Amino acid sequence: MYIIKVKGKAKIPDYIQLRDADFVLIAYFRADRPLKDLHRYGLEGKETELAAVIEQLEFGKLQPLNI
Repeated sequence: MYIIKVKGKAKIPDYIQLRDADFVLIAYFRADRPLKDLHRYGLEGKETELAAVIEQLEFGKLQPLNI
């Protein structure tokens, strides 16, 4: 799975994209909102680790999600 942080402009907030091994978009959510429904993506119970990864992400840089 891969993660990328997308910079918002003006009234559009920053977003996070989760992509599978084939780079297909599987999740798209606001970076500033609480993480919900993580069980859909196999990340249940990893909310704290994912929030820490999101804080450290650079905008526009696709990287593997290893948590």
